[in-house]
Order: sequence, then structure tokens, then C-alpha cells
Amino acid sequence: ALTGLAQVEAALPRDLAPVVTRSFPVHSARNPGLGPPAISAMAPLARAVALAALVRALPVLAETHNVLGGDLGLCSHPGTALTGFTRTGHCEDFGNDDQGSHHICIQMKSNFCKLTGQPDWCEERMPCMGNTGEDCPIGNWCVCQWAFARYIDMAGGCDSIVNIVCDATNMAAYKAYQEHANEDPEIRKALECLEQRCGLSPMSV
Repeated sequence: ALTGLAQVEAALPRDLAPVVTRSFPVHSARNPGLGPPAISAMAPLARAVALAALVRALPVLAETHNVLGGDLGLCSHPGTALTGFTRTGHCEDFGNDDQGSHHICIQMKSNFCKLTGQPDWCEERMPCMGNTGEDCPIGNWCVCQWAFARYIDMAGGCDSIVNIVCDATNMAAYKAYQEHANEDPEIRKALECLEQRCGLSPMSV
């Protein structure tokens, strides 16, 4: 069993180091649901617990797929703000991918904030991908799958929304839409839009 901070840290692979050390933006009305506080800034005991959670999550992170069935691609790109609940540039969560739900990668435009009733953080500058010491404009962004469904409805339909980056959109969103499509017309529209934009075969739900 892992009993100390050093042992927990030693169990992490090198490619997870950016997740452990990166400073995540703080949740706020301006910057909603964008990730946990920096693990590196936690007290030793809390940090050990957080790192242990990362270790448990590794198998899930390694198996995350996009809606096309391939490996989940990057939503962020160099020169733009770093997105993702985990701040890795991917639209994924720790552990159960249905919990955080920031799974849809879109080409961000200001009307997303306006139509979903949020303060206009969509055009602000945030820490850059590959250089957290600088701020960059938002390019692509991982948005909540439920907010995205509302956005489609408020925008006037699928043909009126911004571009969806299909290879960086988490399969968890597609599965969640399929599961709830019969319960909510808004979710059914989101399911149909995702299938239309990403060239997916319509599923019977």
C-alpha cells in the first residue's frame, strides 16, 4: 500500500507530471468549472490523497476515446489557452468520465457565453498551453455537455452553432446523450447535432 507522499509521487509516470504540477485556474463565475486547485499547492497530506486519486484514475485516463472511436485528441493547441478539467488539453476528467461532463470540444466564440447566460469569459485570455507563465486567447474549449445542449437550443439549432472538434470530443458525452435523449428534447437535439456534425451513424435510443 502507498503510505507516504514520496511513495505516491514515485508511483506516477513521467507523462503525468504536468497534471500534478500545473496550476489549475480557480472555479469562479468568470471561469466556471475549470478544474481543481493546484495539487502542488496543497498541504502534504491533502496532496498525497490527491496524488493517490490520480494513480487510481490512470487506467481510465489511458482508455479515454473520442466520439469517432479513436484516442481522445487534444482540444487545446499551442498559442491558445489550455483547456480541460484536468488541464491537460483533453476534454476528460479523473475517474468516472460522466462526473465532470466538460466533454465537448468546440471552437469557442463569445455567443456561447451569451446564449448560455454566463459572464463573457469566452473572449478572455487564460494561461497558455505549453507556457503557463503567459496568457493566451481561448481557441478551442472543453464545455459542459449539458450547457452545450442548451446552447444548441438557444442558438436556434445545430446549423447555427460553432464548430465541434470531433476527434477531441469525449465519447462519454455521446453515451450520456444517448442515455437521456428520450427524457429531454434538448438532449435529443444535442445527440442528433453531434451525429450530424461528426458524421456518426444515428443510434436507436
